Amino acid sequence: MANLKEIDTYAKTWIKEAGERIKSSFEHKLNISTKSNPNDLVTNMDKETEQFFLEKITETFPGHQILGEEGMCSDVSDLTGFVWVIDPIDGTMNFVHQQRNFAISIGILENGKGKIGLVYDVVHDELYHTIRGEGAFMNDVKLPPLKAVPVNEAILSLNATWVTENKKIDPAILAPLVRDVRGTRSYGSAALEMAFVAAGRLDAYMSMRLAPWDFAGGAILIEEVGGEVTTMTGEKLDYLKGNSLFVSKPGLHQLISEKYLSNL
Repeated sequence: MANLKEIDTYAKTWIKEAGERIKSSFEHKLNISTKSNPNDLVTNMDKETEQFFLEKITETFPGHQILGEEGMCSDVSDLTGFVWVIDPIDGTMNFVHQQRNFAISIGILENGKGKIGLVYDVVHDELYHTIRGEGAFMNDVKLPPLKAVPVNEAILSLNATWVTENKKIDPAILAPLVRDVRGTRSYGSAALEMAFVAAGRLDAYMSMRLAPWDFAGGAILIEEVGGEVTTMTGEKLDYLKGNSLFVSKPGLHQLISEKYLSNL
């Protein structure tokens, strides 16, 4: 059976190659369609990138399972063995409209436990990566352990959807938190926002609705540098189903949970 370092080496090679393929597509017209609603975009590059990973993984590690956003992979009903959880382009709307602020995200689980995490900011050529227990890095720079920060000094990443009328949460619940933190940001890519928490660029990120491929790579990164990763109600993430998500620096997680999220 392949060891983690071997798997990691292949994953890094493939994610960089996929990034080059995506950048080369900037010169060509995209085929854009929608999924669940008119703003849920998918392009030919999303599908082609997922197919690229599917072929590489199947050929090199035929016993591994693959869970991908675009449905190119077979159904995954359990997390036995190695499971690759892949978002070929996280932040497709940014990819379409801005040609930046998107990422390739890969989380590799072994029997349900996150072992390898990769988030690649393609345009800025920043690869956030970790093998569980060996530290987290941005390219060749090791990321330091995260340090606690008080709420009034925190930068929170939060989509404005969750503080306006929506079907998931009463916007009045999060409004006091938005008021009390130092500032808020929204980048439109959960994978990037989680990588930024791991790197200390953000102090916390939360969302009421994400799929496993949105958070698998970033969750492993954040845990490796001492951050905390749960649902919005403090439960463990389900890597087979969608979850809400709350990730943050240590200490801040408990402060926000107790003061602002207790009514969820």
